Amino acid sequence: MNVKLRWLVMPLFAVGWSLGAQQKAVAPTPPMGWNSWNHFRGKVDDATIRSTAEAMVSSGMRDAGYVYVNIDDTWEGERDAQGNIHSNEKFPDMKALADFVHSKGLKLGIYSSPGAKTCAKFEGSLGHEQQDANTYAAWGIDYLKYDLCGLRDQMKAAGSAEAAHKVMFDAYMKMHDALRATGRPIVYSLCQYGVDSVWAWGPQVGGNLWRTTGDINDKYARMAEIGFSQAGLSRFAGPGHWNDPDMLEVGNGGMSAEEYRTHMSLWAILAAPLLAGNDLSTMTEETKAMLTNRDVIAVDQDPGGRQGDRIDAEGPIEVWARPLEGGAVAIGIFNRLSVPLEAHVNFRKAGFAGDVRARDLWRGTDLGRLPAEYSVQVPGHGVIFLRVTK
Repeated sequence: MNVKLRWLVMPLFAVGWSLGAQQKAVAPTPPMGWNSWNHFRGKVDDATIRSTAEAMVSSGMRDAGYVYVNIDDTWEGERDAQGNIHSNEKFPDMKALADFVHSKGLKLGIYSSPGAKTCAKFEGSLGHEQQDANTYAAWGIDYLKYDLCGLRDQMKAAGSAEAAHKVMFDAYMKMHDALRATGRPIVYSLCQYGVDSVWAWGPQVGGNLWRTTGDINDKYARMAEIGFSQAGLSRFAGPGHWNDPDMLEVGNGGMSAEEYRTHMSLWAILAAPLLAGNDLSTMTEETKAMLTNRDVIAVDQDPGGRQGDRIDAEGPIEVWARPLEGGAVAIGIFNRLSVPLEAHVNFRKAGFAGDVRARDLWRGTDLGRLPAEYSVQVPGHGVIFLRVTK
């Protein structure tokens, strides 16, 4: 649904901006974890979540910073006579599952929609927002992904773009208020595909992260389309409120190793949430090494919280930079063609006065000093990812 934003979005410091401290407390850096949808779709159950939690620990992912284990759509059962939501037969005891996940030093996430039904036509939260929030808190839920698609009929029936936006805005605010009333810190993920420039109003409804585009898939073309379209959004992100270009596809098999490194590098420069979407129990050592690369994760989780942006482009070569705490800059040199190309980088465009010291984050090697104008061969669909200092 293409609904244009035509009503006045209030400044971030206006009504409701007292939310800021709470937002920063639950998501001071982009959330890291795992989500069931990309790999398992609706074939997810209690056993899947338990084995994933165990794999997050044994693989070293938890210690690398991945803490959320998020159940996507299809967990929902029926409501009882009082209107309380119950999980279906795939999840016989959600509280026990949360306790298990917590016992591993991890956190549990769940999914719903502001509509009457979810994307997969399971029970949504419309009219039951506070009941559902109370249930999530009682179960021990730590993260909610709230997916717009179930609300589209109400938005279409609203009669105008302004009215449709108000329907959406009010629905997301209602669930925020419900979550806040529980007193439990729960990360609030707005999954509404960038509709109405959500980055401009997402903080007002308490969003900790918001999807900026439609869904990703496990193909280079779609990943690149999403990732490289994030240029210009950096000013809307920061501690407690993050642009979300969607979950990771690393390890699902549809891209090459070079393409997955591009995926991880670009998401790190974008200060994007890192939510793995593969089968952690069967992933290869190469996939594990990509997902747990400490240098790359350190860029994504930089405490300054400043999202990176494109600083140069010449044909299929794009150079992106992200300022880091302490004066360093993460620089990604990307080749969008499928064949190797020589790239020319001017470090002055990243704020440096002359030659620089650089570290290659994927190779884990210090490159010593590089000239202010630097040339390097970049693999097809690949990246050279550097941490640069004076």
